[in-house]
Amino acid sequence: MKTTSFAADPQIQKHRWWILVAVCLFTFMSTLDGSIVNIALPVMSKDMNIPMNQAEWVVSIYLIIICALLLLFGKLGDAHGKIRIFKIGSVLFTIGSLLCGFNSGLTMLLVARVVQAVGAAMTMSTNNGIITEVFPFQERGRALGMIGSFVALGSIAGPGIGGLILAHLSWGYIFWINVPVGILAMILGQVILPKDITTSKQPIDKPGAALFALVMVSLFAGVFIGQEVGFAKPMILALFAVAIVAAGIFIYIELRTDNPILELKLFKNSRFSISILCAFLIFVANFFFNVISPFYLENARGLAANYAGYALMTFPIVQVIVAPIAGTISDKIGPELLTFVGLVLISISQIGYMFSTLTTPLWVFMFFIGLVGFGNGVFQAPNNSIVMSSVEVQDLGVAGGINALARELGMIIGISLATTVLYDAMSQNAGYKVTSYLPAHPEIFIAGMRVAFMVSLVICLIATAITGVRLLKRKPA
Repeated sequence: MKTTSFAADPQIQKHRWWILVAVCLFTFMSTLDGSIVNIALPVMSKDMNIPMNQAEWVVSIYLIIICALLLLFGKLGDAHGKIRIFKIGSVLFTIGSLLCGFNSGLTMLLVARVVQAVGAAMTMSTNNGIITEVFPFQERGRALGMIGSFVALGSIAGPGIGGLILAHLSWGYIFWINVPVGILAMILGQVILPKDITTSKQPIDKPGAALFALVMVSLFAGVFIGQEVGFAKPMILALFAVAIVAAGIFIYIELRTDNPILELKLFKNSRFSISILCAFLIFVANFFFNVISPFYLENARGLAANYAGYALMTFPIVQVIVAPIAGTISDKIGPELLTFVGLVLISISQIGYMFSTLTTPLWVFMFFIGLVGFGNGVFQAPNNSIVMSSVEVQDLGVAGGINALARELGMIIGISLATTVLYDAMSQNAGYKVTSYLPAHPEIFIAGMRVAFMVSLVICLIATAITGVRLLKRKPA
């Protein structure tokens, strides 16, 4: 295995913050493109003359492909160089973004989204590993905090940025906005990204990669199609059965392979596995907020879409400010205490959402939006630092892939679970099946919202309890 240290190279250390900028730009764009499209779906549906359920595949296929490929590209990064994989991914993502903007029909758009998703998976699976290699230990938390900030900004800022673009331009520009930024990031990367010096040259576990992709595709195809047609349909049950069988075979093979695509041995490390679990749970909770808050602000409270977007931007703006500071503090005092404090703050914000009503002052609701951004800022950077510093150098790529996978799974499951709980609770309250907001009965939505955020609170409290136990068991430095 070829390995040395970027931290020992003065030329690389001189440019380390520019390297962070190049990595953060693609991190922001790849996560943004998972959420920015949602707000444009009605326009795209009308423009391409397709039903809304077909238009929704523009979002779904992007998330499914990313989840299917993150582990493969994390492993390829470890084997052949994270920076090489990152650079190829940046080119594919930019080309995919360019092709997505042309109105050439749904089939071509979905093909372009696949290209874009492959590029996004390549950059997402390698970004944390590159930064962990480039930055010395005493600055790593701060640097990973910056990446966490851009992940949050991309994940939550999509509706706001998308709304502003659609107010003045056609829907193609929500993809084309990536092209000049992508070209700038590629030029910057070409100039300042060093050549890979950590490569394991290990063979890739192709059966494992194929089985994992099959698990992700069948599972989430079942989730997304099931939401449209119902989960009791034979086709949906068959998809879930394929996912379960493939998952069983996948685990069996991975435990018996010398160089598995998913290093299950990493989960024996409690610091790593607890941090991955908590990251997953908090992204689930965040996407409860992401799904429900626009309904609350726009439908229940009657805010214009642009003002609702401005209010929701409080979350990522606060997180972007707080995360690097939290990362810097974690470099000095250790990350465990900060992750616990962050989760406590996120849990408090869920209580605030749970008790919000039609008469709650908007500044109070915005305070809790800011509080969840603050909590995420305090939690994400130290948590990423624990994940990336608890594995060996040769496993940084796969650890980064698992970390990104936890985030993407949290997004998908959060969206699915939030809508399911919200509409089920609304149906129970109304006495008949409800599948959308009821303009004449905002009180039914508020009742459903309360139940949904109660579930979200329980998810946050589980993560808080797990992290609290880890904090109590922490060995003194």
